[in-house]
Amino acid sequence: MALASPLAIDFCGLPFSSPIVLLSGCVGFGEEYTRIEGFSNRDAGAIVLKGTTGKARLGNPPHRVYETPMGMLNAIGLQNPGVVHVVTRILPGLDFSETRFIANVSGSTIEEYVEVTRRFDDSPIDAIEVNISCPNVKEGGVVFGNSPEMSARVVAACRAVTAKPLITKLSPNQTDIRENARRCIEAGTDAFAVINTVMGMAIDIDTRRPVLGNVQGGLSGPAIKPIALLKVHQVYEVAAPHKVPIIGQGGIATASDAIEFLIAGATAIGLGTALFYDPMVCKKVNDGIAAYLLNHRLRSVSELTGSLRTGKDIKDCAVSG
Repeated sequence: MALASPLAIDFCGLPFSSPIVLLSGCVGFGEEYTRIEGFSNRDAGAIVLKGTTGKARLGNPPHRVYETPMGMLNAIGLQNPGVVHVVTRILPGLDFSETRFIANVSGSTIEEYVEVTRRFDDSPIDAIEVNISCPNVKEGGVVFGNSPEMSARVVAACRAVTAKPLITKLSPNQTDIRENARRCIEAGTDAFAVINTVMGMAIDIDTRRPVLGNVQGGLSGPAIKPIALLKVHQVYEVAAPHKVPIIGQGGIATASDAIEFLIAGATAIGLGTALFYDPMVCKKVNDGIAAYLLNHRLRSVSELTGSLRTGKDIKDCAVSG
């Protein structure tokens, strides 16, 4: 399929009208965000649905969200109606003609990941994102995504039950994200989402209690952008030889932010926290990227991916400057 505009990309064989991906947990199951006046699904290349588990979950006790300087802490706890409800009640109401929809699969055991993935495989969903930041209850609560071995086991198990594009969402809360990415590629992932939130907490000094009912939560927003940018570049070094694309995410709020992630190695860029205070940010980011391409005489946003100048390139620029 021919790409229609400089902003269009091919992601795992799926045509995206824009490099923008709306991130899981930030737009519900898609239908909530489309109610905003002036928003078009065509502003986003894809929408990732809210994290879905095998059975319905009520989530964590309040408070669940807390604003921080340059960011936001959240500890929702995967509140969702369960995969059967999502597949039978929610997916039929989504408009797949304008944008792509990606399921987000979560679980507390490998068996749960497999069951949820199998359910989504037998649905019109375009791709499946595997959220490996959940604790494995059979392994004493160890988070899947913090161990390359456990990450690979989850990916391999999900790969065995679906032919749809499989996107692995990598956690920054681990020792070596490169090794994790390498193992996930060997296990069969088609793409990566880099990164998930950084763990943090907040304290009410009057009560001396944690603000979040879960004590800790995931930090997102501009505060984590430098961390996310580095992780994208590190994963790109491993993924590029295998032509495995990356959704770069973590603190993107402007077109300049998005362009940085593309240069670092991202094929697509994820918007999340910025949507909470600027619901129309997608159009601004798209317009900014388009202007950059025009000013730099680039024909496609894909020409930016992995174009970071290092080593000899930097020395040559310094000499010529």
